[in-house]
Amino acid sequence: MADDRPVPLDEYPVHQVPLSMKHVATGDRNAYDRCIFHVFDHDGRALLVLGLGVYPNVGVIDAYATLRTGDTLHAVRASDALGDDRMRLAVGPLRIEVQEPLRRFRLTCDDAISYDLTWTAGFPALWEPHHAQRRGGRLTLEGRRFVQAGGVSGVIRAGGEEFRVEPGGWTGTRDRSWGVRPLPGEEGGRLAEENPAEGFHWIWCPVRFEDRFLMVITQEDADGYRTLNDATLVRPGGPDRQLGWPHTEITYRSGTRHPERAVVHLGDAQKPHELEAEILISSPLAIGAGYPPADDWQHGTWRGRSWTDRRTYDMTVPHPRAAYGVTDHSARFRLDGRTGHGIFEHGSFGRHDPSGFTGFDSVAP
Repeated sequence: MADDRPVPLDEYPVHQVPLSMKHVATGDRNAYDRCIFHVFDHDGRALLVLGLGVYPNVGVIDAYATLRTGDTLHAVRASDALGDDRMRLAVGPLRIEVQEPLRRFRLTCDDAISYDLTWTAGFPALWEPHHAQRRGGRLTLEGRRFVQAGGVSGVIRAGGEEFRVEPGGWTGTRDRSWGVRPLPGEEGGRLAEENPAEGFHWIWCPVRFEDRFLMVITQEDADGYRTLNDATLVRPGGPDRQLGWPHTEITYRSGTRHPERAVVHLGDAQKPHELEAEILISSPLAIGAGYPPADDWQHGTWRGRSWTDRRTYDMTVPHPRAAYGVTDHSARFRLDGRTGHGIFEHGSFGRHDPSGFTGFDSVAP
């Protein structure tokens, strides 16, 4: 049958299992392989978030870009049937070109959001901890990720505004991940009923300084039990340094769980460090970018061939679903007398005892 013929990537010695590179090793419908890029200025004027994902067991490839400027969030999303050429990272008007693996990328879009950017790594890519979650006895998420930070140059346009992107005043971060992650339509009503989610608290924080890169990750359950933990400092030419068990104090805007600033305590008793974060501009991933619990589009959903959608969101009006998803905040950081820039990605919903949140309707005083 034609569907069983080799694909071009099968010519290369990159196989991990005795299957064509067209197929993943699992039959789980939730298999995924995707990336996310952040591009943001150091004054909080603009935050561009873009990504592309492949969902091989549902036959979908999709991509998105959102641009937050002031009180407006622009979004472009595209989806299509997954083809055989996995080297072509393009959906509709959105394209990612790997010019040099782990080093340089060209990011382009010519639509309601228009950009032509060169993203260049400033530091080696860093593995994040192996990430697994279970609901009851079932494995619902298992992923492998790496993260990187660097500089960006080019131009971004949307809504009549133009931003000239230069490495000295802008920063770029990116994340690559693959594995199994719940897609919309996942069965599991009984599991959800028998194992209701009480609370979730998440921090994902890549920070670029001039001469070093810091990555902090924590995930905690309702009672504060930590299921994911890492704090690693990368310095070119030197060994990576682990900075212990991060403890974060977050100052939330009154009546919300929106962080305004934070202090991340790192290191140990002999040599403690404090990473200070000042939030600049925010982009909820459930608004425009397709992350749960978005109600207008989510990753991996079939929208037919050559689907493209454009939206503009007024961020001065309430978006209730955003409070139950993760938000990416561009931020200015200070550590040991150095100033850096990065992403303070945060999600906190339900009960979280260390923060004093008692349930899903609990907010900061």
